[in-house]
Amino acid sequence: MDPVTILLILFALALVLFATEWLPVDVTALLLLGALLALGLLTPKAAFAGFGSDTVLTLASLFILTRVLLRAGVIEWVGVTLARRARNAGSMMRGMLSAVAGVSAFTSNTATTAVFLPVVTGLARRAGIAPSRVLMPLAFSSILGGTITVIGTSTNLVVSGALPATGLKPLGFFELAWVGLPVAVVGLLYLFFVAPRLLPAQDAALEESLRAYLADLTVAPGSPLAGQTLRETGLGRDHGLIVVAVRRGSDTLYAPGPDFRVQEGDTLAVEGPSDRILTGKSTLGVFSKSEQKLQVEGAAPVRLVEAVVLPGSPLTGRTLRESRFRERYGVSVLALHRRARTVERLAGLRVQVGDVLLIQGSAERVAALGDYLTVLGDLTEAQRDLRKAPLALLLFGGAVITGGLGLVPLSVAVVIAVALALALRLVSPEEAYRAVEWPVIVLVACMLAFGTAFEQTGAAKVLTGALSGVLEPLGPYGLLAALFAVTVALTQPMSNQAAALVMLPLAIGTAKALGYDPRPFVIAITIAASNSFITPLEPSCMLVYGPGRYRFMDFVRVGTGLTVVTFAVALLIIPQVWHF
Repeated sequence: MDPVTILLILFALALVLFATEWLPVDVTALLLLGALLALGLLTPKAAFAGFGSDTVLTLASLFILTRVLLRAGVIEWVGVTLARRARNAGSMMRGMLSAVAGVSAFTSNTATTAVFLPVVTGLARRAGIAPSRVLMPLAFSSILGGTITVIGTSTNLVVSGALPATGLKPLGFFELAWVGLPVAVVGLLYLFFVAPRLLPAQDAALEESLRAYLADLTVAPGSPLAGQTLRETGLGRDHGLIVVAVRRGSDTLYAPGPDFRVQEGDTLAVEGPSDRILTGKSTLGVFSKSEQKLQVEGAAPVRLVEAVVLPGSPLTGRTLRESRFRERYGVSVLALHRRARTVERLAGLRVQVGDVLLIQGSAERVAALGDYLTVLGDLTEAQRDLRKAPLALLLFGGAVITGGLGLVPLSVAVVIAVALALALRLVSPEEAYRAVEWPVIVLVACMLAFGTAFEQTGAAKVLTGALSGVLEPLGPYGLLAALFAVTVALTQPMSNQAAALVMLPLAIGTAKALGYDPRPFVIAITIAASNSFITPLEPSCMLVYGPGRYRFMDFVRVGTGLTVVTFAVALLIIPQVWHF
């Protein structure tokens, strides 16, 4: 059997496996790479070249830089700021979705959706809007924003990285914006005015499984809470925190009313999920006194864990102060969860068996908590530190500007930014490695190798020759529409990156065979590969699928219209900017 036939058979098998996901996509890609090596269709040097490519290094670095922004609380700060400045429910939600698209143009759309999910849910409750009316638009906004820059999604970077091997220039940093920005604007208008009419109105299930903790947070000088009534602070509506008591000096007021005015130095006993408490500590100008007492300049990095109190613990029946918890264990308790909620300040609670403590301290101290406290989970990476936000923004912005302007290659800019972030301890090396989406890295590297084999064996010429004969009567506009539609169809069941890499050599080869400039068809495939709106299988959509209590057909109903809109805008603009 000749190499071309073998490669086309492998291509067909890979398509089936990508679409059905009988195996994880990265495993399928590795099997494909192994087959190319075993059958002698690629040399080891050519097969492994993708793992050391600029594209792979840039992708890995951008995953880490996105985590740096998350750890610094930059994205949450954007959401909270928008919520405070909104005048009404409509402008609030439109401003939020626009901000999501803007942030997603420079960061992972999945990470953007994950961070904005609780923020948007809280805003929807405040505005009296069913969260199901806004969570799907949230995911779709993040996808739309990803089409604006070359770093907006990993798909854009993958396409850009694969182009030099075909003799074409990589995508410019803002090249996609010519079509991506109009697509995003028109798509957002659809989400503002059409999507809410098509979506079901039902309550979200976002916080059903989250533990409600009780924490004491003291209002720091300069806090935005100072001088406001509890109603004006929006602690409950916007931040998911219920104020159950306030201590001012030696006086304690239980269940304060909405007109109670907060002052600097007040200690608020708040109840809410751990992530809301941690976000509040970084954005609301409040702090935990026990944590502050524990902090020592130059101390080792701290861990944040959940630990349950076991039977026989010496803590049982005592308050944390009476048991001298901080002195005994060298860690601080930020909050406490109890199944039977008690309206009382944390400092006055007597610990019971089964209580879950949110504990912060050094890794060594956490590991030595003893036999009567069992760690349930590590929440260290959920912490946010706004003090690091300016530096995180400086590094990320510097990489984007220098890479975008071509002062240095983008890969060089982001690698340097990552190195500085690690050196300045904006993120730990362990967390940086965990931030990298390794299945995407493996998929991209393997598919780059497959593209090389596709060209070297002549399979690309055979397949594109057959396609050109069928598609030639359609003309350039018909070919553009056909390639866009096929890419959209492929990207629903398979990963966006795989769909783009499968279609790219076919589109380029067919365009060249018919005498057209391949560039407009490359742009169309790049935009189409991100248009994963019709099914909830895209990671951003999966994040909102459960919390919004959606059904599969909800995505079909709303996503089909959005796909048609983006399809029409793209086909109108692409030929005007990139001529055939």
